[in-house]
Amino acid sequence: MNAVMPRRSLGKTGEMVSVIGLGGYHIGTQADEKESISIVRTAIDSGVNFLDNCWDYNDGVSEIRMGRALQDGYRQKVLLMTKVDGRDKKTALKQIEESLRRLQTDVIDLLQFHEVIQSSDPERIFAPGGAMEAFYEAREQGKIRYVGFTGHKSPEMHLKMLRMAADNGVRFDAVQMPLNIMDAQYDSFLTQVVPGLLDQGIGILAMKPMGNRLFLDSRAVTARECLRYAMSLPVSTVVTGCDSLEILKQALDVASSFRPMSELERKQLLDRTAKVASRGEYELYKTGDIFDATIRNPHWLG
Repeated sequence: MNAVMPRRSLGKTGEMVSVIGLGGYHIGTQADEKESISIVRTAIDSGVNFLDNCWDYNDGVSEIRMGRALQDGYRQKVLLMTKVDGRDKKTALKQIEESLRRLQTDVIDLLQFHEVIQSSDPERIFAPGGAMEAFYEAREQGKIRYVGFTGHKSPEMHLKMLRMAADNGVRFDAVQMPLNIMDAQYDSFLTQVVPGLLDQGIGILAMKPMGNRLFLDSRAVTARECLRYAMSLPVSTVVTGCDSLEILKQALDVASSFRPMSELERKQLLDRTAKVASRGEYELYKTGDIFDATIRNPHWLG
């Protein structure tokens, strides 16, 4: 499937990334390792060059499988991103080394602080002896190229992280957050966080275009509409999880045939989903704790 895959700039990094990125979590949940490797390679062969992962996904299985998939010349074709949970320097450095080993690479293109969702996270990261020092050290050693952070809980937490970064003279290369049809209408990252990132030229990474499929349960929107809406936002890439070749091919089709939604199309979609989106009922990553892996596993933070 060698259809043309649109690419966009990743902030001011000079990198061009595919309009969709392959999520790493589902790579580790696929029952058949061979199929998970096939998913990664099919995505790359089809023009996807942004790969997402995390140190804690499926106890490391996601990174291990992706590392295997990136052999035989595939590593050179992608911008590889992963995340670590450590909030102190020692823990973060340990997790960075483990991710490098699992991914079978000498350098991670974009390393991000994972799940900035607790009020103490920014202070711990930027404190003396905090994880930011680990990122500085790894970058000086050539083990990482770009730095960012992610979170799914609250736009205010992102804003706090960005304020603390500015106070410490840090400018992130990329920031990841839920940007989707439901977010637009409840405690929105789009309205509260995205404008500032655009002003600073920071790469914007959208995730949860279907809310881990929860949005489809609302029956108000289809998977293709979710993907196309997210791609129509001012983002660098839309990270989507694919646990089968069939799901991957759907995403590839939407991306390769992408045309931005018109104002009328966006309004109609927002109107149609307004009722189900108004209270965050389908954004459980904001309103509940089901997605809060680091809160359930505080030892990951150090």
